[in-house]
Amino acid sequence: MERADVTQLLEAHRAGDEQALDRAFEIVYAELRRLASWQLRGNPPGQTLNTTSLVNEAYIKLVGQTQADWENRGHFLGVACRAMRQIIVDYARRRLAGKRGAGQARIPLDHVQVAIEDHAESLLAVDEILTKLAEVNARVVGVVECRYFAGLTEQETAEAMGTSVATVQRDWKKAKAWLSENTG
Repeated sequence: MERADVTQLLEAHRAGDEQALDRAFEIVYAELRRLASWQLRGNPPGQTLNTTSLVNEAYIKLVGQTQADWENRGHFLGVACRAMRQIIVDYARRRLAGKRGAGQARIPLDHVQVAIEDHAESLLAVDEILTKLAEVNARVVGVVECRYFAGLTEQETAEAMGTSVATVQRDWKKAKAWLSENTG
């Protein structure tokens, strides 16, 4: 029932109910914390960007969207994944204060857990590659955001992207192949 509740609240928000988005966010808050926690795993305690601050900053980005038209819970989580990616990349940029990750070694998408403090340059390199890939295939980038940046399963990614698990699997393979061809 929770999924339907979120979808109904998002529909109410589109119809003008300003409080509906807050209620939807309350329902998915635990899920967003899980996503943020997965992404920040490996960061030492006491960092400025922690699970709570990442979720709160994502919320601010989400509610600040004037043209938001979320279709359902999965779409909302997908947009939240993208917001988290943007926040993490911005955080890494600030940490590097202008340094770029040019010349970095190939970065495989499997089994990578980014500790922002230790791998800011690699994170920026991944972001640059994804920005280039978005020009070719934005859907593949969405799959990478869900899988790599938020740690969603194939099923969760399919729900967030509004597509099938088979499409997610194909897009994941495309992303890895594209990354392999365009790095190192």
